[in-house]
Amino acid sequence: MSWLDLHMHTNFSDDGTYSPEELMDLCLKNGVRVAAVADHNCTRGVPRAMQRAQQLGMECIPAVELDCTYKGIDLHLLGYWIQPEYPGFHETERAILEQEQRAGEYRIQHAYEMGFHFDASPLLAEKDGVVTGEMIAEAVLAQDPHHPALTPYLPGGNRSDNPYVNFYWDFFSQGKPGYVPIAFQSLQEAISLIRTAGGLPVLAHPGNNIHEDVTLLRDIAAQGVCGMEAYSSYHSPEQIAFYLRQAEDLSLAVSCGSDFHGKIKPSISLGGFDCGGQESNLLHRLHEAL
Repeated sequence: MSWLDLHMHTNFSDDGTYSPEELMDLCLKNGVRVAAVADHNCTRGVPRAMQRAQQLGMECIPAVELDCTYKGIDLHLLGYWIQPEYPGFHETERAILEQEQRAGEYRIQHAYEMGFHFDASPLLAEKDGVVTGEMIAEAVLAQDPHHPALTPYLPGGNRSDNPYVNFYWDFFSQGKPGYVPIAFQSLQEAISLIRTAGGLPVLAHPGNNIHEDVTLLRDIAAQGVCGMEAYSSYHSPEQIAFYLRQAEDLSLAVSCGSDFHGKIKPSISLGGFDCGGQESNLLHRLHEAL
């Protein structure tokens, strides 16, 4: 367990469970003393989290997680120590929300075309009308559990540790049959937004979408990314070692984060990863990179 967790989400993310105040309370309960709230393309929950953290004697770093693209690949870019009130974040959230509302209807249609049976009407009434792959997973697993394609996500299945998000990765992520493209900003635009807002751009969980592509990592670093989330709930020990080597070779700071959301990722806990006792050093290097 780590007392430093620099990647977590409140219910201001379309797939988060807890309010900013509840999330900070959970951090305290789990021994997390320094946290970064990094909601998807949204900073509106950050001031509330910071206020609650101060009341609890913790530190909450203002952050964001931006969707962006580079060479046709969807990436997630973390921004630390941003100014949450910077207008560019509101503009980004609004632009993506409008697209996500339309995309949700297509995701539902794709799910029906794949043979899943569920009532979509309650989903459309949640989260500003945004319907994610995880929300569809929850509905399908509750209403159509005997569908043969769902066996891996049921208790005891090999994808049952985080069934909702695993369903998303398997059916609705980039390259999968339910994927609906969103016109995200470019990596360069996301870096510029974070920098203009006073923040530090850090590549999130590269193991999810970059994998061990050294050339791609070097290209991304050359665009102005200053850090890499090497310690992640998603990374195996071998991947952590790989990304630590790459961060050193590329002179990037190293970050750590659980990517805690709540119910859609039940096996992920706040601070639930091992930094090898390097928390203070990591935080210092990130400050230096800023």
